[in-house]
Amino acid sequence: MKLKAFSFFALCVLFALPATAQINFSGYVVEKETGEPIEGVDIYNNDAGKSYATNKEGYFEIKDLPYGNLNLFFFKLGYKIINRTFVPDANNTAITIELEKLSEEMSEIAVIDQRDKVFAIKRLREVEGTSIYAGKKNEVISLDQMVANTSANNARQIYGQISGLNIFESNDAGLQLNIGGRGLDPNRSSNFNIRQNGYDISADVLGYPESYYTPPAEGLAEIQVIRGAASLQYGTQFGGLVNFKMKKPADDKRVEVTSRQSVGSNALFTSFNSVSGTSGKVGYYGYYNYKNGDGFRPNSGFESNNLYLYSDVQVSEKTNIALDFTYLNYLAQQPGGLTDAQFYRDPTVSNRTRNWFEVDWKLASLNVEHEFSYKTKLSFLVYGLDASRKSVGFRTNRVSQQDDPDAPRDLILGDFNNWGTEARFLNRYRIGNKNAVFLIGSKWYQSKNTSVQGPGTTSSKADFTLADEQFPNYPNQSDFTFPNRNLAVFGENIFYLQDNLSITPGFRFEYIRTQSRGTFKRVNFDLAGNPIQNQTFEDDRTFERHFVLLGAGVSYLPDSETELYGNFSQNYRSVTFNDIRIVNPTFQVDPDITDESGFTSDVGIRGRIGESVSYDIGGFGLLYDNRIGEVLRAETRINADGEKEETGRVVRYRGNIGQAFMYGLESLVEVNLLPLFGNENRDVKLSVFANTAITKSDYIDSEIPGVEGNQVEFVPLLNMKTGLNFGYQNLVGSIQYTYVSEQYTDASNAEQNFNDNQSGIRGAIPAYDVLDLSLSWTYRNFTIESGINNVLDSWYFTRRATGYPGPGIIPSPPRTFYATLQLQIGK
Repeated sequence: MKLKAFSFFALCVLFALPATAQINFSGYVVEKETGEPIEGVDIYNNDAGKSYATNKEGYFEIKDLPYGNLNLFFFKLGYKIINRTFVPDANNTAITIELEKLSEEMSEIAVIDQRDKVFAIKRLREVEGTSIYAGKKNEVISLDQMVANTSANNARQIYGQISGLNIFESNDAGLQLNIGGRGLDPNRSSNFNIRQNGYDISADVLGYPESYYTPPAEGLAEIQVIRGAASLQYGTQFGGLVNFKMKKPADDKRVEVTSRQSVGSNALFTSFNSVSGTSGKVGYYGYYNYKNGDGFRPNSGFESNNLYLYSDVQVSEKTNIALDFTYLNYLAQQPGGLTDAQFYRDPTVSNRTRNWFEVDWKLASLNVEHEFSYKTKLSFLVYGLDASRKSVGFRTNRVSQQDDPDAPRDLILGDFNNWGTEARFLNRYRIGNKNAVFLIGSKWYQSKNTSVQGPGTTSSKADFTLADEQFPNYPNQSDFTFPNRNLAVFGENIFYLQDNLSITPGFRFEYIRTQSRGTFKRVNFDLAGNPIQNQTFEDDRTFERHFVLLGAGVSYLPDSETELYGNFSQNYRSVTFNDIRIVNPTFQVDPDITDESGFTSDVGIRGRIGESVSYDIGGFGLLYDNRIGEVLRAETRINADGEKEETGRVVRYRGNIGQAFMYGLESLVEVNLLPLFGNENRDVKLSVFANTAITKSDYIDSEIPGVEGNQVEFVPLLNMKTGLNFGYQNLVGSIQYTYVSEQYTDASNAEQNFNDNQSGIRGAIPAYDVLDLSLSWTYRNFTIESGINNVLDSWYFTRRATGYPGPGIIPSPPRTFYATLQLQIGK
C-alpha cells in the first residue's frame, strides 16, 4: 500500500430543516454592589453548546436566535455563577445581569470547586480571537486548578490528563520538555509545533524543530494541546500544536507580587518571583525563575536563570498591543547513559565526568490585535529568536567504556537566528439565514542557523572551546550554515448547516526552501590507529518544494451537554539538514533521507453528564509515509579509494524506514463523586479521573528487510494515568498512578538484552508504573505545597538515548520529595 499525493476537501452533508425567523439577544453584565461593568464574563448557551464573552463595557450580543427559551450560564472567576432562562422576542430589549462577588473569606477549596463546575460546561470555543478550533480534538490544561509539582515542571503530573502522551523523563527540574504520542518521537517535543503566546519557540521550525526552552509551569495560565488537525493553521507537524499561554497582568490590582521558594531531594532549590498589575490602559507581568540541583546520579548538576517580561497597552477600544521578552540560560552536567547490565546492577552510577550541555535562549514578540467590529478581527504577530546550544563530551558507542581524561571530547556548537511574521483575518458572515466564520492567514519565516562540530578540549570542565588546531585528525568535523525560508497561506471556514451542526474545511499552502552550505572532513585510520586519509569536502544542497495540505472537521451537538466531532488533515514534516550533518558514533544517517508525509484523523464524543461526569472518548488514525526511523544494520564507511565498505560493527541506521500506520482509542473520564451521593458541601472535594490510551501500530510497507509487519517505535500498547483529587476547606491534594506498557525504540523491534554490557542503545523499554502524591494548603496570603514523586521508589527508564544526554539508558528519578512556600500580596 503506497500513499500517493491526494486532495481531501469534499465532505457532503444533506440536512434540511424549514427556515425559522431569527432574532438577536443582548445585554450587560455588571457588578451587583457597584454597578460597574465586568469585562471577560463567559456566557455559555446551554442549548446550542456555544459560548460568548462580554467586552470592556460589559456588553454582549447573541445573534440569529430561533424563537423559544434561551438557557445561559454567566461566569467569571471570583463571582458566583448565574444560570438564567430567557424568552427573547423580536423587540430585542437589552437585559442586565448582576454578578455577586464571592466572599473573601471563602475557602480555597470552594474557589477550586467553582472552577471545576465551569470546566464541565466550558470548552475551547469554536472561535478564539482569530483562531478556529471547531471540530478539532483539543485539550486544555488549566495550571491554576492543578495540584502538582509545578516547581520542578513534573511533566508526568502536569500532562496527566492529556490522552496518549509519551514522555521522556529528565532529572533537570523540567528544563526541557520531551513529549510525543501516537508513535511520535518524544525527543525535545520535535514532532509538535511548540509555541508560546501563539509564536514559535523551537530552534528552527523546519530545519531543527527541537525545543530547548520550556516555560516554567509556575508562570503559565494554561497549556493548549491541539492534535494533528492543527497543521492547517499552525504548521505541518504530525503531532499538532502545543501552545504555552503565559499568565497575564492582574486586571484588578495595580501591583501583585508572588514569591515561591521550593526545596527538594538531591539539593534541589527553585525560586520563582513574579510581579503583575494594571495601571490605566497598561498592564504588565514579569517573573524571574532560578533553578539549581545536583541530580540523583553523580555528574548531573544543573543551574538555570529564566526571565520573562510582558506588557500590553489598550491603545483604543478596538486595538490592543502586547510585547514580551524571554531569556533563559542554563548549564547542565550530563552523567551519560548506561548499558542494561549497568542499569540493573546500579542505576545511580555514572562513568562520564566530562559531559556538559549549555543553552542560551532569547525570544521576543510583538502582537497587535484590532477589532473592526464584533464580526471582523485582525491580528498581526512578529517574533524572533536568538539562541545557542553547546555540548561537549565523551560519546563513544561503547557506553561501558570508562572516561579517558586525555582524549579530546566531541564538541557541537549550534547558533539559531530566526524571525517570522503571522497575520490572521477573521470575519463572521451569513450565507442566507445561516451563520459562517471565515479565517485567512499567512506566515513568513526565515532562519540562518549554523552548526560546528569538532574536537573539544581534554579538560573536565564546561569548556566549549574548539580545539581543531590541536587535534587536526579528529574524525568528527564539520562547519555548516542552514539558511531556510518558508511562506505559508492558510484558511478555514465554519459552515453552520444547522445551529448545532457545522463543517469546517481548510487548506494550507506551503513553500519551503531549505539549504545546507558548508564543509565536512573525512578521516580514515589504519589498524594501528594512524591517520591515512584527511580530506575536506564541500557540501552545498538546496531543497525547494511547495504543496497544499487539505482537511476538514465536523461538529454536531445533539443536546446542550454532548458534542460529536471528527476531523481529517494532511500532514508533512521536513527532513532536518542539521541532523544529517551531525556525525554521531552511535548511529549513521542515510544521506538520501527525504521528507515525511501522511495524515491524521480523529473522531469522538465529548461532553458532560450533569455536574458529576465530564468525558472525551474517541479514536484516531495516523498514517506516516517515508517515516524516518532507526534500524540495526552493519555500519559502512568510505575507504581511501572512495568505495563503501563495512566496518564490522552493528549500528543504528537512521533513514526513511517505510510506511507506518498508528491507530487506537483515547479516553478521559472525570467523575465528581460528591453529587452522586447527594453531598453538596462546598468545603469538600472528591473526584477521580481515568486517562487511557490503547494504541496499535504496524509498518505496512518497507524496502528494508525485516521491518514490514513490525510494530512502530515509541508506541506502548497501553498508556494509562488515573488519579484521585481530594480536599477539605483549604487543604487540597492529588494522587496519580501512571502505567506505560513495553515499547520498542527502533523499527527492527530489538528486544531488551539484560546482559548487554556494551552499548545500552539497543532494545525495548520495559513497562513501568509510577505513583505521585501532592498536597497544597492555603492560609490567607500564604500557600504551602509538598509532595512525593515516585512514592513507591520504582527503578525504571523511559529513554535509550543515541546522542546527548547519553548514549545509553537514561534512568528516571527514584523517590523524591519537594516543598514550596508561596507568599502573594497585592493592592
